[in-house]
Amino acid sequence: MNAAIEVEKLEKRYGHVRAVDGIDFEVRSGEVFAFLGPNGAGKTTTVEILEGIRPSSGGSVRVLGKDPWIHGRELQRLIGVIPQDFHFFPKLSPREAVDLYAALFGASVSAHDLLRRVELDDKADDLFDTLSGGQKQKLGLALALVNDPKVCFLDEPTTGLDPRARRAIWAVIRSLKAEGRTVFLTTHYLEEAQLLADRIAIINLGKIIATGSPADIIRTYGRPERLRIEGDPAMVDRLRREVGVPAEVEDGAVAVEIHDKGDALKVLSWLGSSGYSYSSFRTSQDTLEDVFIRLVGSSEASTMELSPGADVA
Repeated sequence: MNAAIEVEKLEKRYGHVRAVDGIDFEVRSGEVFAFLGPNGAGKTTTVEILEGIRPSSGGSVRVLGKDPWIHGRELQRLIGVIPQDFHFFPKLSPREAVDLYAALFGASVSAHDLLRRVELDDKADDLFDTLSGGQKQKLGLALALVNDPKVCFLDEPTTGLDPRARRAIWAVIRSLKAEGRTVFLTTHYLEEAQLLADRIAIINLGKIIATGSPADIIRTYGRPERLRIEGDPAMVDRLRREVGVPAEVEDGAVAVEIHDKGDALKVLSWLGSSGYSYSSFRTSQDTLEDVFIRLVGSSEASTMELSPGADVA
């Protein structure tokens, strides 16, 4: 599969601070790629370099085979962008906004159809400053699609949306993939990335610390599957001693690592004859959010010393 985005040894420096520190990754054509990291990790800086908004300090970047900083004007006609906290002219309506973007790009597009696609057609003639935060994000997504882009950069597109509206945006993202478009997604909703992304890269303190499919990352960095028993915590020591399984108290329940079905059967058989009472049991696995928190730990890029005026994100 051809690469839509190629990044090699990318750097961005602000004085002595390396906001992006020699990262490498590739985004395949037609996939949803999630770029994740805590605040200050280097996400926004990287995305803005890919979009041609900022120059890099070193390394190589290609989007659809083009250097975004050198061929920015040409590339802008091939990509769609929704930035964080999308804003627009307050006294224009969504319909007028789409028509304006279409005129700028020389594109032929139905404002009604595009707004309906993001479930904003009922607000087509309302002024932008009367829209809710979620409705403004929907308009941003609609405008990102005006020029029929090959690559869509969606920077936290569901921030501020209620659950139903979020699912509507998820449906749009899935439809973009089905159409063969490439989606580069940043989000702080880890369950969103786990549901939508084909592959993920996690950046922290300017470095890529994990890449792969959500399942691969969870399998590589997550803990083994656990049997959670809502019962007396005192059973932990006896489980370890008599059954020989790793057990601990986790969030008020007894959690036992299980590596195969035989482990679970041994624990449940022991539980039935142990004399301990319990109210319920279930198996659980780490989510992408669990793994993300474990990988990034408590480190905060915001503690780095910045040169005056530097903007590291």
